[in-house]
Amino acid sequence: MKNIIKKAMQSILLVSAVALSFGLFAPITANAATLACNDDPKSGITGGAGCAQGANTPGELFASGGIFTTIVNILLYIIGAIAVIMLIIGGIRYVTSGGNAASVTAAKNTILYAIIGIIVALLAYAIVNFVLTSLTP
Repeated sequence: MKNIIKKAMQSILLVSAVALSFGLFAPITANAATLACNDDPKSGITGGAGCAQGANTPGELFASGGIFTTIVNILLYIIGAIAVIMLIIGGIRYVTSGGNAASVTAAKNTILYAIIGIIVALLAYAIVNFVLTSLTP
């Protein structure tokens, strides 16, 4: 049980580090457009909503630069990277098997599943982008 909790915490830290490196949790700063919104009393409801949103915030959930698209692309990138790492590990296991039939079979399975993972990641990326472009006007 402790091992599962430890791996879950490592995964959360890895995802947080990747999200921070891609600027997903960027600090909010006041810019000239936001300050100009505060000075204009005639902006109305729509102007106020636009000012509250901020200048660098994605406006739509499913747009090309939207939040959902960014999260899905980051997750698919991570899945693809893990599949490539597992492909390398399978190759190393195959080379170092020393002719042992069980080790060779395990290494071949690792390579096979890694290739399937890469194919699934590529197909998932294509399907998600196709669906998102179909949903957005």
